[in-house]
Amino acid sequence: MTTWLPDLSRDNGPLYLELANRIQQDIESGSLPAGVKLPPQRNLAFDIGVTVGTVSRAYAVVRERGLVTGEVGRGTFVASRETGVPNGQLPITLRPPGGYHEEARADVIRLDSSAAFSEAGAAEIRPLLAELSRDGCDEMAGYVRGIEPDWRKAGAEWIALGCRWRPDEENVLPTSGAQGALISIIAGATNPGDRIACEALTFAGVPRSAQLIGRGAVSVAIDEKGILPESFETVCAQQHPRLLFLMPAVHTPLTVALSPERRRAIIEIARRYNVLIIEDHLYASVTPDPYEPIAALAPDITFHIGGLSKAVAAGLRAGWVATPAHMTARVWSAQKMLTGGSSYLLSDMAARMVNSGAAMDVRTRVREEIARRVTVMRTVFEGCDIKIRDHTPFAWLKLPEPWLSGTFKAAAYEEKVRIDDEDEFKAGRGDQRFHGVQVAFAAMAKDIETMEIGARRLRRLLDAGPAAYHSYN
Repeated sequence: MTTWLPDLSRDNGPLYLELANRIQQDIESGSLPAGVKLPPQRNLAFDIGVTVGTVSRAYAVVRERGLVTGEVGRGTFVASRETGVPNGQLPITLRPPGGYHEEARADVIRLDSSAAFSEAGAAEIRPLLAELSRDGCDEMAGYVRGIEPDWRKAGAEWIALGCRWRPDEENVLPTSGAQGALISIIAGATNPGDRIACEALTFAGVPRSAQLIGRGAVSVAIDEKGILPESFETVCAQQHPRLLFLMPAVHTPLTVALSPERRRAIIEIARRYNVLIIEDHLYASVTPDPYEPIAALAPDITFHIGGLSKAVAAGLRAGWVATPAHMTARVWSAQKMLTGGSSYLLSDMAARMVNSGAAMDVRTRVREEIARRVTVMRTVFEGCDIKIRDHTPFAWLKLPEPWLSGTFKAAAYEEKVRIDDEDEFKAGRGDQRFHGVQVAFAAMAKDIETMEIGARRLRRLLDAGPAAYHSYN
């Protein structure tokens, strides 16, 4: 057991949080190396003159950050890099065979992409691209030093789709897709060391991006209806995140929409703890029913993201973010510093797609094709525990006992079908287990016949059970 004693200045907020931060600093500096046992809570409380409850709360915080492990009857130990997550952040790991860092074999049916069908907008893109190359050569050759009014107008129009709210055009910024918007928001609205709260299952690009620029990620518990407000409040009280990332219109991967009651509860908690909200609204452009977004209820604390990747063309890298008025300049500046600035070609092309009505035409065809595929999916998986929403290009398949998510993904790959297991969507290590997989049936499944073949292979796996699969390891 170490004789370590922290140096507490007692001037940086709650004492338990100051103690937790000091533990983290000493772990990161090497003063508390991996495997060292922390002092018993009662002993440390006596030595530094605080209550046992204060030490207990501090130990709980660093445990949630992945910095220590607790063993009943033995005490609390500094986690190794193999068993813990350093700095309370997510490790960046290579994906296993069939993951995003490796192209699937040519004979594998890919049911792992929800992006718009790549050929859907080709007919509309060609003439607009020719028009742009004729009219905008001078602009395309130089740096983008400002934002064209047409770009803001297009962003506001597109964001308003499937949404009972239209943002102020002055606060709409063009971005390099939704991912470009996310990283610009995180960089512009937070400082190194700040934390981003994410649902236990979410778009994993958010926590991974946060780690890359020195921010941490903390996980908020969810249920089958989405984020749990009480868990969010606990995370706010203990971890003090600066941002919360949500996909409230169509949750990835669970497909659910966050209820009005939970949206209001989340907003109230965010205001109380001074947390800003990132609202990813990409799938609202393909869903059938208008949805009142969080940004309509709390525009002063919400970043609202829209883009063309799910309904028109992912390769255009066309996205927009409607920011709180006081954050617009910061996010625009962050994007320029991180990326070198916007591309005139892509920004103007996206605006022309929307303002001309071409994007709406493509969206209509994409929605119609998704609807046909949803019908096939419902037929193939009839009787299974699967969540499929109209016009949503993915489904959440709950696995029957004793299937595990990763095992089912591996078995599917052996059957030449590529899907994503729940680990692809986890914000970090946690106690929640979901035992499900996402089946996405858009861009990479080239035609509906191929998609149906892949879906039927998955159904046969479900019916056969894990006893029919052997990993050969």
